[in-house]
Amino acid sequence: MTIWTPTDDGHANLTDHDSFVAGTPHNTFKRLRDEDPMAWCDWSEGKGFWSVTRHADILELNRNYQRLSSAQGIRMEDQTREEYLARRTFQETDPPEHTRTRMLVAKAFSKPMMAIYEDQIRELCVNILDQALALGEFDATHQIARQLPMRMLGRIAGLPEEDLDWLVDKGDALMANTDSDYTSHVVDKMDTDAYRFMPFRSPAGADLYDYAAQLMDRQRTSGDTSGVLHLITQPDAQGNVISDTEFRNFFCLLVAAGNDTTRYSIAAALHALANQPGLMAQLKSVQGDAAWEGVADEFIRWASPATHFRRTATEDFEYHGKKVLAGDKVLLWFISGNRDERAFEQPFTVNLNRGVNRHLSFGQGGAHACLGMWLARLELRVLMQELIKRVERIEQTGEHLFLRSNFVCGIKRLPVRMHLN
Repeated sequence: MTIWTPTDDGHANLTDHDSFVAGTPHNTFKRLRDEDPMAWCDWSEGKGFWSVTRHADILELNRNYQRLSSAQGIRMEDQTREEYLARRTFQETDPPEHTRTRMLVAKAFSKPMMAIYEDQIRELCVNILDQALALGEFDATHQIARQLPMRMLGRIAGLPEEDLDWLVDKGDALMANTDSDYTSHVVDKMDTDAYRFMPFRSPAGADLYDYAAQLMDRQRTSGDTSGVLHLITQPDAQGNVISDTEFRNFFCLLVAAGNDTTRYSIAAALHALANQPGLMAQLKSVQGDAAWEGVADEFIRWASPATHFRRTATEDFEYHGKKVLAGDKVLLWFISGNRDERAFEQPFTVNLNRGVNRHLSFGQGGAHACLGMWLARLELRVLMQELIKRVERIEQTGEHLFLRSNFVCGIKRLPVRMHLN
């Protein structure tokens, strides 16, 4: 079995979630990189957009928040001004407003702060792996990849253990709102207008809003100052405080994005280890902290869990000979840039010895680089270290399934048997 070979005809409709159910249409992205790196895409459900697919172009444009704004939404969908204001997080703002909010929580997610959690992560990894391995054959996405970020979320945010499964289910309903395995309100299959002021146009957003409000009431009453949720409610140097709406949206983001991206990076890593010959041996030979950080980065490049972020042009400009108009939507396809032969040698191979890895996952290089990237790297590294202590090889025992989503790339089902050392 090969690691995975894209099967699209090179002309997939990138607006259609069904184009991604067999995995990312990488043949289409390769054609666009080679022939039309700034391609106009029509969309029957809304305004068309520009697709940026080359690594260097994405890196350049992602840095230029003056020309390409996040303050009109970061997904493909169109939003009214009222919908945007009701649903936005600091992801959907530009500096200096973005900087103000980000500074409230950046320290809590910094590399030194995350390093404090390494022992806790290792303890969780040991327990999760031991429980999964005792099952013999199991779904690695559910039994391993889902469990670690979910449990760490509880510890970092100070959430009750008994609430975590429910919270992650709600987060799945938000992020995977196009997949019927995760929500009964599939956003492109039914009228979701009643939820247009909720995150991701999902009723799960209302449930998380209520939970966040009750959580903050409990913390204020008890004087609880633990976890990152307390930090974000504190005034900044100018005395500004986050509004209740901003806090609720941040909480939804933490629950949803804080789980899915790490989960699907882990799932992609386990799938690669099961299917790429020699990869497990390469993993077992890794030595040194720097090399282990490279392992995490390569698996995250390979996974590319967030396929794209959208920006909106603030002015007219030309790019690759195309005239972009103020107000045009511009999609930065990170998942394409992470397979660009111009940036990576043999990009369709997982190479744990790749060295310097300028992948585009986490939106690196731009103002909106993911706050959780250090935690994701740490979780993936520690899990892999504990895995090789126990497992000789991974056998995939059935068909793996991808999410139905053009926004989140993830293996939602991965049946395996892990053969022990």
